[in-house]
Amino acid sequence: MPPIMHSTLIKPPAVDSSISRIENVLELTQLSDIDPDLFTNMRPLWHPPGARGIFGGAVIAQCLSAAQRTVRRDFTVHSMHCYFVLAGNSEIPIIYHVEHVREGKSFATRTVQARQKGKVIFTTTLSFVKEDSGGKVKVEHTTPMPEVPAPVEGNDDIYPQGDEGPFQSQRAEILNYESPHPHTKKTRQWMKARGRISPSGGHEAHLSALAYMSDSYFIGTIARAHKLTRYSSSRTGNSKSTIDEEMLKKLLAMDDETLRRVPGIEDDDIKRLQLLRQGKDISKEEMRPEVGMMVSLDHSIYFHNPRAFRADEWMFTEMESPWSGDGRGLVFQKMFTKDGVLIATCVQEGVVRLKQPPESKI
Repeated sequence: MPPIMHSTLIKPPAVDSSISRIENVLELTQLSDIDPDLFTNMRPLWHPPGARGIFGGAVIAQCLSAAQRTVRRDFTVHSMHCYFVLAGNSEIPIIYHVEHVREGKSFATRTVQARQKGKVIFTTTLSFVKEDSGGKVKVEHTTPMPEVPAPVEGNDDIYPQGDEGPFQSQRAEILNYESPHPHTKKTRQWMKARGRISPSGGHEAHLSALAYMSDSYFIGTIARAHKLTRYSSSRTGNSKSTIDEEMLKKLLAMDDETLRRVPGIEDDDIKRLQLLRQGKDISKEEMRPEVGMMVSLDHSIYFHNPRAFRADEWMFTEMESPWSGDGRGLVFQKMFTKDGVLIATCVQEGVVRLKQPPESKI
């Protein structure tokens, strides 16, 4: 008889309406009776359709949340450096172990390992700085936020699978989209946590929410910069669709303006869907290279103004890729408040492999 698996160690509590959706999603429980530095997820974690494992942003955010509960309140995270080791299973609880590496006067260091079935699936090192420890006279500068149209209420991205998630987003046009040079393109979006983050969550809840959202379509910047497709609708010969029939029907039923609000759908995809609506054979159309595998390897966040923003108010993000090659790609991300304050800089490297043509049989 196969073992019975549960997605949490403890039965998930009822949704707490006094806190935001993202606070409910990221809620942890401390396993104090075993070890005060052990934590576990209280609710099942999201497994995006088609992904190899759970959404990486959830593990990033819960590691940060666990570490924040082991430092003094006057210490705030200023950087975290993460490695995705194994795909997380949404049907198994995650155990987070926090190690106290250093307790200094101005800085404190923590490492956190996320484990499932005794194996490390994710590891991160975080550094915390004491508030106002930089002195009265400081070296200061910042990069300005680019001029972009403000977000429009009610114009959020649409998720055909029906799961809106704990935050909302709006994509902006890709800068230099038609450039032949991928490194010159910049993908942009607005995002914020749904609802209102509770006062009881403190600045820590806003930081965890930002960490969660920072992984949204991050390594996907490579695919967008190279105009790769993740939605193959070719069903001829030996080619198989990367989306199921139900998803394809939903996309075909949408008008062009609605399709532009679907993450992962670009203008070239819309043109091919238009041809399919007309009953035309697209197998002879010029096809873009197709993503065969795209997963995150590592993720770093530098928090610049960790107590000067609200994650439930609109934040602007801009991503660009300086390099890709050898089946990998690198992406930089800047995150701003709506008022233009730079609040975080993120870096991610990931596997980006193309679907290879079938080998010819001699």
